[in-house]
Amino acid sequence: YSTFMQRAYDQVIHDVCLQNLPVVFCLDRAGFAGADGPTHHGAYDIAYMRCIPNMVVAAPMNEQELRNMMFTAQLNKSGAFTIRYPRGEGVMPDWKTPFEAIQVGKGRRLRKGSDLAILGIGHIGNLGLAAAEALEKEGISAAFYDARFAKPLDADMLKEVFANFDKVITLEDGCLMGGFGSAVLEFAADHGLKAHVKRLGIPDAVIEHGEQMELYAECGFDKAGIVRAAMELMEMVRL
Repeated sequence: YSTFMQRAYDQVIHDVCLQNLPVVFCLDRAGFAGADGPTHHGAYDIAYMRCIPNMVVAAPMNEQELRNMMFTAQLNKSGAFTIRYPRGEGVMPDWKTPFEAIQVGKGRRLRKGSDLAILGIGHIGNLGLAAAEALEKEGISAAFYDARFAKPLDADMLKEVFANFDKVITLEDGCLMGGFGSAVLEFAADHGLKAHVKRLGIPDAVIEHGEQMELYAECGFDKAGIVRAAMELMEMVRL
């Protein structure tokens, strides 16, 4: 479990990453764990893994991506590789797809748009993509990008996003402090890129028991919350 990896953090740093060893960490229950409650939520792994040298941090959007990330990770001959994935049901009934290597640090654009961009990482990106489609009915053209990696970030993809959009939403089922959205803002600051950025994820608070969709809604990053945040961002920039 993501939450239990916290107990082994010292070993991750000293026994793996300082020696640049090719160890793969598969973190289950990443993000909200649901009814198991706050001790089992995997809220912090993006933040605590991406700050370590010699570490890749990846999160698949679906079963095919998970298979391909695991296949890619075992090809790696140096450096650690973290793959985070959530508790719960998948989204692909036909999930036994052929293994394909993924370029480490390479994201993908899954939907074109002209008004704003949604950048998601991991399974929660499926709600981001659904929100982008719902926004179309509200007259808002939203592009959707699946980052795949919180570290290394896809520099070319982010430069494309900031060159074409002045309104950006980041989406993650993880803590906002130090997480994927923070990584995007750091990249923008380091490269002189500007946009109005709204980060959606787990706030700096203890989130109690509840089904995953209930907790997504409570923290404002279920489908309805993403749509609402996009509309608020559009209105704020307009004003």
